[in-house]
Amino acid sequence: MTMKMFRSLGPVAAVLAVTAGLAGCGGQDKGTPDGKVGGTVTVFAAASLTETFTKLGKEFEAAHPGVKVVYSFGASSALAEQIKQGAPADVFASAAPANMQQVVDAGDVTGQPATFVSNRLEIVVPKGNPGHIAALQDFGRTEPKLALCAEQVPCGAAAKKMFEAAGITPQPDTREQDVKAVLTKVTLGEVDGALVYRTDVQAAGDKVEGIDFPESAKAVNAYPIAPLAKAPNAAAATAFVEFIKSDQAKRVFAAAGFETP
Repeated sequence: MTMKMFRSLGPVAAVLAVTAGLAGCGGQDKGTPDGKVGGTVTVFAAASLTETFTKLGKEFEAAHPGVKVVYSFGASSALAEQIKQGAPADVFASAAPANMQQVVDAGDVTGQPATFVSNRLEIVVPKGNPGHIAALQDFGRTEPKLALCAEQVPCGAAAKKMFEAAGITPQPDTREQDVKAVLTKVTLGEVDGALVYRTDVQAAGDKVEGIDFPESAKAVNAYPIAPLAKAPNAAAATAFVEFIKSDQAKRVFAAAGFETP
């Protein structure tokens, strides 16, 4: 089966220009004498955190009047590279420790990253399961149209680990650069099955069907978060990270299907 071409990442220069503009909108406010935070806090976060972080961002803003949370969601590997190249972000939340470690090794993190949730993969199929996908072994078949994450991003790395452990050679028709792009292939009916995080299946609602499989326990992804060393708004970055680790945030994550410490 011929593999479709990976979708290329946008130019890093464009990302730097956009985030620089965001940082200039109040991002330099590092706190007030009474300890309150203000300004803009720019958060680079894994695509699989889109729904939960969007909700939590509103709750954080409500708890800290005058603060604006701005997100850049994408593949953790791409976000880590952008941070290393100087993108002005305040916080990084990764879907895998390996991508966070790249940022740590570059000296771009303040303190020790904290794991705040974990996630695992689930098979997702269009409503009605037209490709008759039932188990992980079906990803070794050539008949159904299948989608996976690119191997350099966390959801793809987790899938690779599972396939190797199960002795399966996957036959994807396409590999996408983040988990949301994979999910879109399913919701649009362009593929018969894919592997995404179970939180993404839950977020998609009745547009898709999810299929649990035992091998998913062999590749659980831990999600670390940390304020960045060159954060334009260090005070707000620290406050945001603490909020994400709070019991209030844990309830939101648990409701979305994440596992919390």
